[in-house]
Amino acid sequence: MPESDATLIGHPVDRMFASDNGVGASAEIVEAVARAAAGGHLAYGQDVFTAEARRKVAEVFEHAATVHCVSTGSAANGLALATLLDPWGSVLCHRGSHVFYDECGAPEFFTAGGKLIPLDGPDGKIDPDELSRAVRAGAGSIHSAQPQVVSITQATESGSLHGLDEIRALTTIAHDAGLRVHMDGARFANALVALDVSPAEMSWRAGVDMLSFGVTKNGGLTTDAVVCFDPAFETELGYRVKRAGQLTSKMRFQSAQLDAYLTDDLWLRNARHANAMAEHLVAGLRATPDVHVRGNGGANIVFCHLPDAVADALVRDGFVFHHGHPEPGVARLVTSHATTRDAVDALLAAINQALDAA
Repeated sequence: MPESDATLIGHPVDRMFASDNGVGASAEIVEAVARAAAGGHLAYGQDVFTAEARRKVAEVFEHAATVHCVSTGSAANGLALATLLDPWGSVLCHRGSHVFYDECGAPEFFTAGGKLIPLDGPDGKIDPDELSRAVRAGAGSIHSAQPQVVSITQATESGSLHGLDEIRALTTIAHDAGLRVHMDGARFANALVALDVSPAEMSWRAGVDMLSFGVTKNGGLTTDAVVCFDPAFETELGYRVKRAGQLTSKMRFQSAQLDAYLTDDLWLRNARHANAMAEHLVAGLRATPDVHVRGNGGANIVFCHLPDAVADALVRDGFVFHHGHPEPGVARLVTSHATTRDAVDALLAAINQALDAA
């Protein structure tokens, strides 16, 4: 095979543990996009695919909602925060959250200067006592950015989950202080099935005003969504989506993905499989000497301590993952809807072989 052809093929799926973005899309979603390519349809979301996707979101969440498909999770987060925030306002978020650590200032860009205030807490979750202090810090002072939004990540960047009581505790603190609540749900489905709760229970019933609803990481192609549960923000959110270049002319191709994602519980089946593969991986790692699993997890992200020599051996063997994050010696392993049990077993076998050699 010519080298160029091999490059196009990329990494083998059974070696891909770097991210759930690294694997392909579910067949049902690809087929839905193909169906959307047939015939003529009105542009800018005035099509039947978008109408059906919005109907299904309202049905799944048991609540009327404003829904906009966007191209990335960063766009979803930025647009949601910008809609909830004045330019002189601040977003209270965890120091390790995606909006603070991984989006190259996109929230500040979308909010025209809104300030992100990082807060601490174990396992990627905001400490409620620290939040109680932060919602009052500088409130009413002309010299300070005004606390206006709390952003919660579910599941967190640490792979941990907010239980419903934990979400309610944070949203209650926020709402009592007059703040709005945004949830970064890039892995919303993984958290949902792990907790075995309903979408409504983990969102608006728990006090979430606006949700970044992840699709891409869980079997989608190129779409995520902003779901707004408060009709007061409907008009502004629509204008912001258009102004940001996220109102695509052929919206039906994104909407068809969201529609298929929510049909016949595809999104839940994908998430259950990814979580089950992570559980299998954790069990194997915990049975492996000299490997320490970090945190409790619960979704599809696993952190563990791996000796550098072992990590180097895995890379030479073709495995793709992150090592040295969030600190030296720590590996991040992510499973997906496409991860097989055989792939996990092969990884575990390679780790044991590398340990023996070391």
